[in-house]
Amino acid sequence: MTKVSASKSAASAVVAASSNSSRPIIIIGALFFVFGFVTWLNSVLIPYLKIACELNNFESYLVAFAFYIAYLVMAIPSAWVLKVTGFKKGMSVGLLVMGVGALVFIPAAMTRTYGLFLLGLFIQGTGLAVLQTAANPYITILGPRESAAKRISVMGICNKVAGAIAPIILGAIALKDADALVNRLSTMSLAQKAAELDMLAARVITPYIIMIVVLVILAVVVYLSSLPEIDTDKEDETVAAANTNKTSILQFPHLIIGTLAMFFYVGVEVMAGDTVISYGAAQGIELSTAKFFTTCTLIAMIVGYLVGIVTIPKYITQEKALKLSAILGVIFTLAAIFTDGFASVLFISLLGLANSLVFPAIWPLAIADLGRFTKIGSSFLIMAIAGGAVIPLLYGYLADIINPQQAYWIMVPCYLFIWYYAVSGHKLRSRA
Repeated sequence: MTKVSASKSAASAVVAASSNSSRPIIIIGALFFVFGFVTWLNSVLIPYLKIACELNNFESYLVAFAFYIAYLVMAIPSAWVLKVTGFKKGMSVGLLVMGVGALVFIPAAMTRTYGLFLLGLFIQGTGLAVLQTAANPYITILGPRESAAKRISVMGICNKVAGAIAPIILGAIALKDADALVNRLSTMSLAQKAAELDMLAARVITPYIIMIVVLVILAVVVYLSSLPEIDTDKEDETVAAANTNKTSILQFPHLIIGTLAMFFYVGVEVMAGDTVISYGAAQGIELSTAKFFTTCTLIAMIVGYLVGIVTIPKYITQEKALKLSAILGVIFTLAAIFTDGFASVLFISLLGLANSLVFPAIWPLAIADLGRFTKIGSSFLIMAIAGGAVIPLLYGYLADIINPQQAYWIMVPCYLFIWYYAVSGHKLRSRA
């Protein structure tokens, strides 16, 4: 009689819990909503802080750098935290850390100190590193591996709906009458200018106080919830046999290459959402209109997720979805570079469609067959989110020395590497 593995039993327990109650799925969906809301606020913070703190392009993209570099620095410590706390308590810890980061925004806004804003963003990124190190493998292991991209797509809709809402809400507050303000600043004395910018900086205080309250409440809800634990340290018989001689995570080349693919993917995803408002302004479009472009990008991602839910794995495999996404990414990037005005900005927003199924496909392909190495493997993929720190910052540097449109060439090799991973990189395995 075939033995049922511990990891499969754990996954079955989660599925059973989900069938008896929708609460676990609702809670995880709420967490992905939080990911999206906090993450895509950066698209407004970049042009907002560029005005309030008088920054150039490179300096303004330190917003993305400070936020996403936390994933690189804190991913391994996040795995240690989860080993001690387990998934559920680890999620609560992540939410509380995010609340601390939001709290730092209050003195940052009161003093208009850019360094404090960046510190708050780094702390928020740290909390998200813990949260995502727990939540992403949790939803992946929740059911059959071949349909993991479909489940992650459902969570992605929660994430991107929040991301579509966040820029509209914060943009309505932080960028209200920003175009008129920028025009007035050039005619003001230094004292008048400082007073206006101080008032502009203070606009984010109330939204971030509300965010703190929501994060603390959600942390308590998760802590007291009935979310079951999953023991990823135990393996089924097939995986255990394959991993008998494995002593290091570095012995899984499909994970290492997948980590690099994830690095490039997050870089281009963040660029599509976080640069599009500033790029629209560079194309001569007023901020009052440009502030909606990130929402367009995320709506395109939601459309892609819906396509993934319907088609994966019934009509298309995760690997084929990844290939198509990479090809679309190259096409839309080149179209943005060789057109102008609204058309060019539209193609940057359409990258949301190209990007939508990349994360859901890379994650399960990269952590496949890791067994007891799953947590540390997940932390590697979380570290790769640092691509959102490095690539947009490099884009900002190129935008300053060349121009914002031609700087988008940086995205083409990123999509080509993702295509390589879809074609053959995910198949690489080391011999026992």
